[in-house]
Parts: sequence; structure tokens; C-alpha cells
Amino acid sequence: MKFTHISAPRRAAALVAVAASVFALAACGAGGPSSSGGQDEAVAGEVTVTNEATPLAQASLLADPKAYTGTVVAQLTNAGIDPVAQNPSPTLPVTVTDAQGTTVTIDDTSRILALDIYGSLSRIVFDLGLGSNVIGRDTSSTFDEIAGLPNVTANGHDVSGEAILDLAPTVILTDTSLGPWDVFLQMRDANIPVVVLDSSRSLASTGDLIQSVADALGVPDQGKKLAERSEQQISAKIADIASIAPTSVQDKLRVVFLYARGQAGIYYLFGEGSGADDLIEAIGGYDVAKEINWNGMKPLTAEGLVDAQPDLVLMMTKGLESVGGVDGLLQSVPALAQTPAGMNRRIVAMDDSDILSFGPQSSDVLDALARAIYAPPAQ
Repeated sequence: MKFTHISAPRRAAALVAVAASVFALAACGAGGPSSSGGQDEAVAGEVTVTNEATPLAQASLLADPKAYTGTVVAQLTNAGIDPVAQNPSPTLPVTVTDAQGTTVTIDDTSRILALDIYGSLSRIVFDLGLGSNVIGRDTSSTFDEIAGLPNVTANGHDVSGEAILDLAPTVILTDTSLGPWDVFLQMRDANIPVVVLDSSRSLASTGDLIQSVADALGVPDQGKKLAERSEQQISAKIADIASIAPTSVQDKLRVVFLYARGQAGIYYLFGEGSGADDLIEAIGGYDVAKEINWNGMKPLTAEGLVDAQPDLVLMMTKGLESVGGVDGLLQSVPALAQTPAGMNRRIVAMDDSDILSFGPQSSDVLDALARAIYAPPAQ
């Protein structure tokens, strides 16, 4: 895991729709998740520290996580693809009933497109061992193994029907987080099988999502193996974090998840049922959203933020960059200065395509965030 120090359960479909609109607006306004396939651009004054080999329990832990001042950007440096099989032979044809209740038959997986706003589906296909069959990507899929493939999403997360047809896919895996939906109907009219998967994302649903992808591609055994591996890694990492995080509620860091795209004027607080609550609890934080009855993903209010009194704010790196770093954030959201997080400039940020992806790399995401929170670089 690499850090950058800057000194000075099933979710409702409505929430998914809100998430998609927030991400789409962001992409149009101030740059959505990175499409470059590389690391996020540097922020002025940053110092990079790498903690890859040290187990969490042996890291240089803070005596008091609430006393730390400064902002840390957590980066995944060892999140490469680790397939459970090498080019497995799918058992085809296969017929599945997708998340919308549509019966879909797949008889060819030689040219796969796996598209969603989180970048989860493509990652799963690669980790199942079918990466060589993937012919394109979405904006959020930026890991090294896929970064060189054609991007079929434009303006952030608008799917291009022409770009898809040019690639001649034999199967498309997607969910309801991308649009316009007419494009996918067009693909079906062109006799391309389109499997719509559950758009919910949470640590608890990771295994189910993996199995659904594997079943649709005719590799159920590989799906079971990857799901079990991912779930075991997530459980083990949560236990690791629990061993170093404060146990009493009063000692836990009060955490909120702030989604920002400054140039577009977008500031959302992610609450219960958004996926961010899952993440906060897994890293040993206290999710303030439940205390202030903040449900789903809603525009930030000064009152809500002051009521939350967070010790730490989780953000996406592009969001933090879009507001001009911490100084810009405090200017754009003056209410933040009235909270411990603002006073201590206590922000932890992670790449947009990683932090809420909830895919096979979830244990790496948890590990990086935990190190950024409980064992950040010395100032």
C-alpha cells in the first residue's frame, strides 16, 4: 500500500440511481474517476510513503487516532489481477435470469464487455481468468491489465452504442448504473446478449456479485472459488483492523463520506444504505450518518455537517483535487471548519475507482484505508 501525506447489504435501486446521477454529473463537471489508468495527479506539497510488507498489527500505529492532523491519500500499489484460473473453458450455452427478471442465453464468451460505474464487473471477469476475452472497458476500469483497451463510455459514464457495436461483443454484462438505457436495448435488438446484474454494492454482497458474473459466463466453479477467496480475505482484513482500531464508541473516529466535484458545484454526503456506511464500519470507524439519520446519498448541508461533527472525512481523490485540495475544500465548505475533521485537516482520500468498488480487491482497499487512518506517515 502507498500513502501520500499532504502536510499543512442489498441496496435499494433508488440509491443506485442517485449514485449514477451523482457520478455522471461529476464526470461532466470536473472529471470523473480517472480514465488514464495511472495514479491520481499529485497534489502540491505531498510526500509519498510506501508501506507494503509490514502487517497491519506491526505497523507504526498512532497512540491516539483522533489527535493526528493532516491529510492522507491511500493508494493501492499491490492490487494487480490474481486470477483463480488461467483461461478456463466456459460451459456453454448457459441460460440465466438476470436482476431484472429477463431470461438471457449466452452461447459465446469470446468477446466480453463488462460495464458499470464502479469498475467492479470488469475486475471480476479478469479475476475469474477470462481477461483475455475482454475487448473494451468503462471509464472506471483503470487497472493496468485493462487500461489499454478501448473505452466505450463517453462524457464520464455515458455508454456509446456505436463504440460497443464497433467492438462486436458476444456478451455484455452491466447493471443500471450506466446509461442511457436505450443503448442496451439497442444491443439486444442487435441480438447481443445483455445480462443486467444487481447494481447494489457492499462488502456483504461481493460474493453474490462474483457468482452472478461467473454463472453468466459459464464458469460457476471459478466463481465459487473467487467468491470464497474474496469473502475470506475481507473477513480476515476486517478482523485485522478490529485488532488495532479503538473498541469503545467514544474512542472510535467519527467518520463521514463526502463526495465532491467542485467545478460542478456537487457536494453529497453519503449516508446509510449508500455503501459508504459498510466501508466506515469495516475500517473501525463510527458512521455518524446513522446518528443524524442521514439516509442514502443527499446534497450536503452545512447543518448536517456541523451536526455530524466528524473527526475524519473520507473522500475520492478526484473530488479532493476538484476543490483545490484541503484549502479549497475548507473555503468551499466553511461548515467543515467547525468540525474536528476540518480543524485538523483530517481527510483520507482514495482513488475514485477503488474506494467504493466492492470487488475482489476489497481487502486491499480496507487495508490501505486502515493504514491511512491508524498508521499514517510521520509528519
